[in-house]
Parts: sequence; structure tokens; C-alpha cells
Amino acid sequence: MTAPRALPWYRRRDAGATATRMGAAVLVAILFLFPVYWLFVMSVKTPEEVFASPPVWWPTDFSLENFAVLFRDGDVVAIWNSLVIAGCSTVVAMVLGTIAAYSLARFKTGGDNLAIWIISQRMIPPIAIAFPVFLLYAILGLVDTYLGLVALYTAFNLPYVIWMMRGYVEDVPVELEESALVDGLSRWQMLWKVVFPMVRTGLFATAVFTFIFAWNEFLFALILTRTEVITFPVQVSHYFGQQQIFWAKIGAMSVLGTLPVFVTVAMAQRLLVRGISLGAVKG
Repeated sequence: MTAPRALPWYRRRDAGATATRMGAAVLVAILFLFPVYWLFVMSVKTPEEVFASPPVWWPTDFSLENFAVLFRDGDVVAIWNSLVIAGCSTVVAMVLGTIAAYSLARFKTGGDNLAIWIISQRMIPPIAIAFPVFLLYAILGLVDTYLGLVALYTAFNLPYVIWMMRGYVEDVPVELEESALVDGLSRWQMLWKVVFPMVRTGLFATAVFTFIFAWNEFLFALILTRTEVITFPVQVSHYFGQQQIFWAKIGAMSVLGTLPVFVTVAMAQRLLVRGISLGAVKG
């Protein structure tokens, strides 16, 4: 039998480079996933394990008492409030933003500069208009109401939706729309039966990010809510007290608040990836 041949030097070099890249990727993954792991572990620890020194890396006895306390105290209502506000504002922003984006892409509404002006509104620091918005809402009676936050989040997310959907609509061949109009479809029917199916992955990707923006918004939710429509980020901030920090509640509420976004993205990650890359490469 002949002895196995040694790999050429260039193949050994490639194998070493691949192993190095894999090792670096594993280290980076551990670095980014460790906070998620620690958040989950903290949510199922007992109070003694939460404040133990040295830290307890893995709980000896899983406890769901931290989650039960959130339900008994009514804190989980904040997650429902966030779902309602973020969901409604996302739907309204997607409907209005997609129609506006189609107008910009096909009819060149406002010329070439209107789209730039629209996206520039998204760059306004929220703190710069927080006080005027609060005064306006106090006069209109919209403080601590669903309508107030839904309207505000819709206004803030519209520029992003318009900008993103404008690019997706421009990738749809105009010939398809002209053919549909020649076949007797109205403009609205053509939008529903031709344009929307062609950009559905882009619609989904934009909707997911719009929902996340509304879900994570903290400043206006803190200023414009009191007791009735407290959102998830504001509720978590209440656990940071001057005398004590309720780490177990923070962990449990953060796990519950992460689930809606995580489940949505996990169930439709293929559509999300396709929507993000749609139009990135043109033939």
C-alpha cells in the first residue's frame, strides 16, 4: 500500500485560513449570543441565584415565579399595549407609505427632490420635538391614549416606509403595469393584483423593520404615557429603582417582550432575507 500523500502547501494554507475564520466566527457568535443567554437564564433564576456571588452560570432549579409575578401584578399589559400600538402604526404606515411610494416612483410626484426631503424628516432627533409634541398632545387630550401614540409612530415611520417602498416599486417593470391597464384593470386593481405581489417580500421586510422601530421606541412612550397605555420599554424602565433593581423582573419581561418579534422573524426569515436583498443586484 502506498502512503497517503501530504497536502500541497497551498491547500494546507487554505485549510488553516478556513479554520481561523470558523474559530473567529464562533467567538463572535458567542460574544453576541451571551447577553441573550444571560437574559433568559436570569429570568428563570431564584432571587438567591440572581444575586449570588460568584455568578450562577446555570440555575440549579428552573423557576417560573418571575413570569407568574408579571401576570399577577398586571405588568404584561404593557406587552399588549406595545402590540396594539406597534401593530396598528405599522399597518397604517405601510398602507399610506406604499401608496405614496408608488406615486413618487411612477408619477415623479414632487420631482427628484421630494423623496430626499421625506427621508430627511426621519433624521430629526426625537428629543428636539419632544416638548412641542407633548404640549400639542396635552391640548388635544391625546396624552396616554392609543390614538396619540399610533398617530405619532405612524408619522415617524412614514418616511422610512416611503423611501424603502419607492425603491422596490421602481424595480417592477413598467411594462407589466401597462399590460394590466390595457387588459382593463383600473389603477387600484393593477396595484393590488400586479404591483403588490411583485414587491411582497419588500413589503414584508419593510413592515418588520417598521414594527421593530415602533416596538423599541422609548422617548415618546415615556413622555406621552401615564398608566393606561404604558408600553413594553417603559415598563422595563420602571424596574430600575433608586434603592433596588429588580433584575429577575427585567429578565422575565425582556424575554416576554422579545418573543413577538423573534417568532415573527423566525417564521418568515426567508421572506425577510429576500426582501432585504430585493433589487440589490440588477441584471
